[in-house]
Amino acid sequence: MAASDTSLTDPIRRHEALQAALDLIDQGFTLIDSDLRMVAWNRSFLRLLDFPPAMGHVGAPFESFMRYNAERGEYGSGDPEQYIASRMRAARNFEPHEFERTRPDGTVLRIKGVPVPGHGFVTLYSDVTAQRRAEQQIQQHAAQLEQRVAERTAELLRSEAQMRLITDSIPALVGYFDRQRRYRYINRGYQSWFGLDPARPEAASARQVLGEATYAAIRPMVARALAGEPVHFEYETDTVAGARVVARTTLIPERAADGQVAGCFELTFDITEQKRAQAMLVQAQKMEALGQLTGGLAHDFNNLLTVIIGNLGALCRARPGDPAVAEFVEPAMDAARRGADLIKGLLSFARRQPLEAQATDVVPLIAAVGRLVRRSLPDSLQLRIDTGDAPLWAWVDPNQLQNSLLNLILNARDATRAQGCITLCAEARPLDAGQAEALQVEPGRGVCIEVRDDGCGMDAATLARVFEPFFSTKRPGLGTGLGMAMVYGFARQSGGAVRIASQPGKGTTVRLWLPACELAADQQPEAEFVAEPGPGDQGLALLVEDEPEVRKVVRRNLLDLGYSVLEAENGGEALQILEQTPGITLLLSDVVMPGGVDGRQLARHARSVCRVPQVVLMSGYTPGPGAAGDEPVLAKPFTASQLAAWLAASAP
Repeated sequence: MAASDTSLTDPIRRHEALQAALDLIDQGFTLIDSDLRMVAWNRSFLRLLDFPPAMGHVGAPFESFMRYNAERGEYGSGDPEQYIASRMRAARNFEPHEFERTRPDGTVLRIKGVPVPGHGFVTLYSDVTAQRRAEQQIQQHAAQLEQRVAERTAELLRSEAQMRLITDSIPALVGYFDRQRRYRYINRGYQSWFGLDPARPEAASARQVLGEATYAAIRPMVARALAGEPVHFEYETDTVAGARVVARTTLIPERAADGQVAGCFELTFDITEQKRAQAMLVQAQKMEALGQLTGGLAHDFNNLLTVIIGNLGALCRARPGDPAVAEFVEPAMDAARRGADLIKGLLSFARRQPLEAQATDVVPLIAAVGRLVRRSLPDSLQLRIDTGDAPLWAWVDPNQLQNSLLNLILNARDATRAQGCITLCAEARPLDAGQAEALQVEPGRGVCIEVRDDGCGMDAATLARVFEPFFSTKRPGLGTGLGMAMVYGFARQSGGAVRIASQPGKGTTVRLWLPACELAADQQPEAEFVAEPGPGDQGLALLVEDEPEVRKVVRRNLLDLGYSVLEAENGGEALQILEQTPGITLLLSDVVMPGGVDGRQLARHARSVCRVPQVVLMSGYTPGPGAAGDEPVLAKPFTASQLAAWLAASAP
């Protein structure tokens, strides 16, 4: 106890104990008096600032440490005396301070000075190098993380922008809605169709844009998709531009990690043109099938009418003064001729009616039709013709065109119920590839003739059948139902087209498209040639016809015209006769015959091999355009005088 008390009271031993304690501290320590001289320090001070141990002694001037540092470049390049003076001025102020200094070796020291009233100034030196490096590393990691986040965010934004650019470029509606049927994404297609803002998908509502009726129809499909089933459906809707479109939508469910449906991807295409093309194809196929059917029927009926008209004509010529002929035979002949006209209508629809196409200026023809039909229209019905003064040349059969226009005008008259206006107009219209494809004609120059009325119009069901033979909306006895069928057949056979636009209560517009042509300066329409049968012996004729009764009637007509007649019932038999019989001056053959050799082949052989001077083909119908080649075709049924005129016109 006594020794302990001695140590506490002995100043030297107290100083030694205090110094030993200070040397154990990691922080550097200095105490300077008011004269800026060292009073106390520890080893950490000398070690941290790398001062020689000899510099640490009581009374060491503070300036010596400043000079040592300045001379060894501790404060950087520059004048050492200026650095020393600057730091000594700051030290004399004895103001509290705390700062950090990085030594040339990279050590970071935190220096904190505090005045000790009555004793001087205490300064603490802490090595914070590891702490600062850790903080710097943390800051670097944070900066790297921030940079990566920024880069990833930019990448996601670029990806989203690219995805939106892609989806906005697709000619379709692309969207996504969640389980609550709220839209989370819509592309620009929704803006084009429905005026919706792609930046605000949550504002989109299928019920509002489609309407209650359409939404109610597709709602079960949406429910199936949200139940996990991919679905496809079609519907009609109106766009903000007022267009009516047919849409096909596909819904693909998206499943979350738990297997539940999170929402649906939506893809919608405009299939209006596709549907229209399909309808046109179906209509064309139906009309082609009807054409083949009616063509076959016309062939058989024309053969029957040839027999009837031929025998009735022979009876009339044999008994010219018999009153029974006028009472019984002539009415039968008139009925047979009306039947022949009916068959011509069928042939026109089937595109089997021979056309006498030529360069025709449709402007005066339309004017002539207008004058002709004006007498049959009531005074309360206006007829306007707007064709201009310039000629419009088309390559058509003028008689068939006239008949077609008459049919269209009379139909318009019936549709207006003698009240309103009918307008005929014509103009040259070039057709590009797209328009020509839609009309199923060749592109290039064309002539368009329109017949418009403001009558009752037609619904979709009537429009779908308007060109069918025997289809009519008129009461029985008021029409044959062949008028529009004849117009259709004439237009198609002429290389043109006919289109109808109509709505109930809004009238009807019929557009007749015809191929345009040019008339040479020295070209003039040819005058019709009608000749009477020549008298006397006309030479040897070969008659080829597979129907016996038809052959019998035509044979009698040829005999009456002065021909000697050989007969064959098919092409093979006719070839044998041609090879074995010299001096045949006329070959009169049906076009369609059984046995493998038709009239066209027979005519070619007769001209090129057997040198028959006159070859004429006859037919109840021809199987298609150009089926008779370059040979003239006499349409059945025909009378003896018609046969005589035809033979005279085609004589070499």
